Order: sequence, then C-alpha cells, then structure tokens
Amino acid sequence: MSQKIKSLLIANRGEIACRIIRTARDMGIRTVAVYSDADAKALHVQEADAAVHIGASAARESYLMGEKIIAAAKASGAEAIHPGYGFLSENAEFAQAVIDAGLIWVGPAPASITAMGLKDAAKKLMAEAGVPVTPGYMGANQDPAFLAQQAAEIGYPVLIKAVAGGGGKGMRKVDDAADFADALASCQREATASFGNAHVLIEKYIQRPRHIEVQVFGDTHGNIVHLFERDCSLQRRHQKVIEEAPAPGVTPYTRELICSAAVRAAKAVNYVGAGTIEFIADSSKGFIDPDLVWFMEMNTRLQVEHPVTEEITGVDLVEWQLRVASGEPLPLRQDELSIDGHAIEARLYAEDPAKGFLPSVGRLEFFELDGSVRIDTGVCQGSEVSPFYDPMIAKMIAHDLDREGAIQSLAWALNDSKIWPVKNNAAFLINALEHPD
Repeated sequence: MSQKIKSLLIANRGEIACRIIRTARDMGIRTVAVYSDADAKALHVQEADAAVHIGASAARESYLMGEKIIAAAKASGAEAIHPGYGFLSENAEFAQAVIDAGLIWVGPAPASITAMGLKDAAKKLMAEAGVPVTPGYMGANQDPAFLAQQAAEIGYPVLIKAVAGGGGKGMRKVDDAADFADALASCQREATASFGNAHVLIEKYIQRPRHIEVQVFGDTHGNIVHLFERDCSLQRRHQKVIEEAPAPGVTPYTRELICSAAVRAAKAVNYVGAGTIEFIADSSKGFIDPDLVWFMEMNTRLQVEHPVTEEITGVDLVEWQLRVASGEPLPLRQDELSIDGHAIEARLYAEDPAKGFLPSVGRLEFFELDGSVRIDTGVCQGSEVSPFYDPMIAKMIAHDLDREGAIQSLAWALNDSKIWPVKNNAAFLINALEHPD
C-alpha cells in the first residue's frame, strides 16, 4: 500500500533533525519539529515549518515521552514520524504506538527492532541465517560458575557483555580466570542499573579489532540491498570518533563476502528501511581475513555516520527512508550501486580534551566552520550548547578521489574552523587524522 507523506514530524533534535528537515523540504514535505524548554530557540525549531513544545529540558521529560510526541503529531496534522537516531529510534513499543495511532512510522517493523534488540537473541538468529558470529556463549544459563566454565572453554581474554547493552555500558574485558567473578558481578550491576536487565553473554575478546559495518536497506516489496561498508574503528570509550567509507584494506572479494552476509542478516528479519549490520574483524594478520569477520549487532535505524555512505554512493538515505515508508520500492537495484572515491567524517564535540573530555556548555559567540567540506550541524553562531543532551555540535565530512585526499581535506577544514568560547575537540580530531597509525 502506497501513501505519499505530505507532513512529517521529526521526533528528535539538533543535527539529525536539521538533516531530516533538509531532505523533506527538497521532497516538498511539510516538517514539524518538537522541542524541550532548553531547545525553544534551537536551529531545528527555526528550520521546521511548524514546531510543538513537548516538555521540560531533561530528555526523559520531553524527547523520551512517546505519548507527547504522538499527541504533537496528531495536533500538528503530521501523517508520519521520523525518529532520527538515539532517543526513541530503536524502541519497538514506541514504533508500535505510532502505527497504532494511525501514523506512518519511518523505520523498520517493531518486530525487526525487537528481534535485533537483544544481542544474544540477535546472534542466535544470525547464526541460523548463516551469518558468522563471534565465538562465545549466549545461552540462558546465568549461573556464575557455569559462565566461568564457558569463559575458560572460549579461552582468555574474553569480553562479558550485557545482552541489552550499548554505548560501551555493561561490558568488561577479562584477561585471567582469577578476575572473572568480580568482573561478572560488576558488569551485571551496571547492566541492571542501565538497562534493567542483568543477563550477559560471553565472547572471545578480539586483540586487534576493526569495527566494520554494512549499510543495508529494505523495502516493503521484498527488495534488500547493501550500500557497501564503513570503518568505524577509531573510537574513544566505545564511542565512534572518526568514520570512513569504504573500509581501508578491504579487498573486493572480502567486501562481497561481508556485504552478502549483511544482506542475509537483513533478510532474516524481513528488514524494511535503513539499518546497519555491525561486524568485528580480527586484523592481527595485518589485513582483513574474511574468515575472521563476525557479526556483532544490528542497528535498526539511521546511523550518525550515514553521510560517508551518502558521499561515496550519491544516495540520499533520508530520501530513501521517506520513499520506503510511503510504500515505494527502493530507487536503485544492487547492480546500480557503486563506490565513488573515499569519504571520512569527524564528530565535532563541545568538550574539552585537556580536561578529560568534559562537556563544555555555553553560548557559541563565534561559530564558523570551513565550508569546503560537507557540514551537518544543529547549531549556528549564537546558539546555546546545553548540558542536557549529547555534546556533538557538528559532523564534518570530506569526500575525495582517495583516502589520503579525504583525510587531508578534512584536517584542513577542521584547522580552518573557528569556535569560541565553547571548548571543542577539533585539535584532537586533527591529531587523530594525521597520526601515522
């Protein structure tokens, strides 16, 4: 069933809200923003055609209030809701509530979100679909002695992971059997506090990991394609810092194997919309051995790093999301997609690397980014950086003929950007880009 979206509510804020508004406007779709007290004068509110206030500054009283967002959509005449990423984007109950309210959900079916939401269940599903998974234990038996025995059989070092975890929370590396019991208890406490679920799985710890993920896209007509891979290995505290596409050192043969596995994974859950299949690769041989690449998890939403894929494929992924949600087939077939050049993205944060990366807040008295590269931002000169949300203020994305050119272009653009007095991580990003490793 096809229903063209004429009016779209964006259940998010900041950079991703502005990004979605840009594509919706190009498609002739009316946009509705939602905002908290802290965001009353925010850029996404100014750029949307209409805006609805949904609550206090804290996210739990505004952007995480599903019923308020649905009420805002109905009151503003929006027919569809795009969740962006973060907040409620991977909340199956919210997705179902949107559908039950008679609105279009711009995202995968709630059942797909649920199937991929718990790491242990997702891994079992992937193994059944013939997708390689990291060696480990993902069973129901959570007895500490039994888990210790499993860890010994897998072989140290191992990683204990909360099945409902994410963002590096509920995760412990254990190098020795003597440390296992304490690490397990600590991991379970954090998992309970953060996710309300103490269950863990145990995985072989990969000594020289590369984080390689594949952008997949499905429609309601049974078509699923991949848009090649990204490399997101440059991370700090398990949070991505620099992302690029395609992944360096991946041969066409390895790319074909990884990307076909990603398509199999998406087909296993009848996936519709934009999603990312994340793999972990052991690079200890100095290259990516296709036999040492394993499924890690699936993100059932648009990713922060989606622009690098857009730059190398020429595809607007938000446009595809809106077309698929309207019931249209995918605009391109697999054989019509190809890689053009290299793209690299850096996340510009309002934080102070000199003080342990503490968030920096306040008014952006001066904010001028070098426009020689693509800039996705949710702030402008005069904007307030508040303490209530993620401190990312912009993404800067360079696209060039090759990797070296993209790295140099991005480093130059970061160097020529001026932000004051809010502290930021531009110098740290330049150092990372220019580091020999």
